[in-house]
This record gives sequence, C-alpha cells and structure tokens, in this order.
Amino acid sequence: MIRIVTRARLARLEDAARTASEQARQASGAANEAFGRHLRELYAVTDRAERAEATTNEVSVLLSGALAELSEAQQELLRKDIEIRRLREELNRGPREGETVTVLLHHGEPHAVYASREAAHADTATHGYPADHVWTPCDERPAAVFTWRCEAFIYNPASRGFHRVYTAVPRALDGAA
Repeated sequence: MIRIVTRARLARLEDAARTASEQARQASGAANEAFGRHLRELYAVTDRAERAEATTNEVSVLLSGALAELSEAQQELLRKDIEIRRLREELNRGPREGETVTVLLHHGEPHAVYASREAAHADTATHGYPADHVWTPCDERPAAVFTWRCEAFIYNPASRGFHRVYTAVPRALDGAA
C-alpha cells in the first residue's frame, strides 16, 4: 500500500506530535509534582510517626517509673497500716501488771518515755553521749544534778498507774525527831 503524504497532512502530523509532546511534558511535570508532594507527605508522616514513637517510649519509661513509685508507696502504706494496727491494739489493751517503762530525764525534767532502758540509752547517744557510755545507778542526789538520767517505772494495777521502781531509802538525820 502506497500512501501519499501531502504537505498539509505532514504539517498536521507535526502539529499533532508537538501537541502530544507538550501534553506528555505537562503530564510528566504534573506527575513529578504529585510524586514530590507524596514524598513530602511521606517524610512528614514518617517524622510524625518517629516523634510519636519516641514520645510513646518516653511516656512508657515515665509510666514504669511512676508504677514502681506507686508500688513502693503502697507497700509503705501497708507497712504503716500494720504498725498503726499494732499500736492501736497495744493502746487498747492498756498496761499490764509488772510492765515497766523508762523515763529519760534531762536535768530532772522528763524528756521522753521509752518501752525499754536500752531505747532510752540509745536516744541519749543522739544527744551527745557516746553509744558505749556506761550507765551507773543514780545515788540519792536530786535528778536535776544529772544531765541525763533514766528512771524505771512499773505498772501497779491497784493504783492504776506507774510508780518508780527505785525509791530512795530515807536515812535518819542525826538528832532529828
């Protein structure tokens, strides 16, 4: 088959080719712009996801620390609750016959009351006395002449009170009636 191409047809074909080429160039530019937008959106979404993951990790660390602190606080509350119950029971039962307490006197004035003499001695160590201080029984001098003095008191149910364990023996004064 023979085809005869005229100048007018050739001009129309060249014009159609230029138009198609221009449309292809515009489509390629639009595709490149769309691809660029999609890449920028992808980078932005990836960045947000990475920041969200970092924030999630940070919050996770903070949350685990807070949970550990909460657990420790709950355990401390439980220990304190047990101690409060024990002290309440001890308070409600009241003193028993023969039970002793030790009063720590500072220059003759009551400073504190302790369940044992050892606890009173340990407290004086916090006030400047050495922990290995040898405590000796007090003589008949007034309590005010001693810097620290421990006095034991024993519960007497008949009088419903504590009385001094050691009482000074009255000595006879020469010539006094």
